[in-house]
Amino acid sequence: MANESPNPDTITALQKKLTADWHTSPCEVTSENNFLILVEENHKRNFTLWHHEDDARREDKGFEFVYHAKRAIDQNNQQRNDFIEKMDKYLFAIFGEGFTDKTPMNSETAGSVVDRLSIMALKEFHMQEEVDRTDASPEHIEKCTFKLGIIKQQITDLGNALRQLLNDCENGERGFRVYFQFKMYNDPELNPALYNKKNPTAQD
Repeated sequence: MANESPNPDTITALQKKLTADWHTSPCEVTSENNFLILVEENHKRNFTLWHHEDDARREDKGFEFVYHAKRAIDQNNQQRNDFIEKMDKYLFAIFGEGFTDKTPMNSETAGSVVDRLSIMALKEFHMQEEVDRTDASPEHIEKCTFKLGIIKQQITDLGNALRQLLNDCENGERGFRVYFQFKMYNDPELNPALYNKKNPTAQD
């Protein structure tokens, strides 16, 4: 399938659907569209991260449980960033030839916006859960209802910002670069805590 410019409405609807589905069934990637596969893979990592972050805050499960949760957070966060870069590469293949030295470069890439939308979909789902609680006080419900409204507005605004960015890229009015994350903490050649472990005499 040839590379196609994605539709922000399709992306946000997919993220919302997956968030609900994956709370009752296994996290499976089912899209056939090349870009939406990357969107799903990115969202899967954010979904997994969200729940491992909850696990890492459990004080009743013991050190080993929390340790494994934190290791899973590191692994999924690295993969999450990998899929942001893959989304950016996909879109750069569509628009990049139209960028010139004079094209204004956007500070945030389209892949990063999709990632932010993914996190907002998770926030919306879990805040809706709080609004729907029957065991919470009216004050709690009112507070969470207010927050839910803001979250929904953020999703709308982010979706519109992504749409404008993609339109500008298509028209050659704005561009972006594929900024590699260069995460250092998982790289045994870049993290002193890891490479000094191999050489205990090395200085920090």
